[in-house]
Amino acid sequence: MARGNSSSGASRKTPFILLSVVFIAGIAFAGAFNVGLHATNELEFCTSCHSMKVNLEEYKQTAHYKNRSGVRATCSDCHVPKAFVPKMIAKVMAGKDLYHEILGTIDTQEKFEAHRWEMASRVWAKMQANNSQECKSCHDFSQMDLAVQGRSARNRHGRAEDEGKTCIDCHKGVAHTEPDEPETEAKKG
Repeated sequence: MARGNSSSGASRKTPFILLSVVFIAGIAFAGAFNVGLHATNELEFCTSCHSMKVNLEEYKQTAHYKNRSGVRATCSDCHVPKAFVPKMIAKVMAGKDLYHEILGTIDTQEKFEAHRWEMASRVWAKMQANNSQECKSCHDFSQMDLAVQGRSARNRHGRAEDEGKTCIDCHKGVAHTEPDEPETEAKKG
């Protein structure tokens, strides 16, 4: 009889042990996943590919990199949404850039420049579609003190909100050199 009780006690502990292992593994996975997400949002990671060195040098010449207030917006601040699902979509889409870097499609400055208009247009379309939500995490019409802006900025920002414009409508070359639109066959002829 004692044997029966002993094996039944062990069989009751098995689900608890299994559940504990799964729980601990889940916590470890979540922690590693979070560390990975954070690491891939760092400026050093974003600019580690050769093709991004061009963007890095352009970015270093802007107020998003160095300014009188000491606030810096890095790659992820502008290109990675804060909400989880859009963030995951952005991370998957960024894998495409890594793929093209490895494939050699954009691994030199010349190749990068050849594809720059297309890549920039995709980013602009995304920003247009999401109402420049990444920009607005720092710049929001309702938080702007138009009285301290220059006359042109004050007038344009004042109208922009009323006209339903978003940041990217006017600020396409704010952190990187705005590429020239390629000539189409219709424009050449």
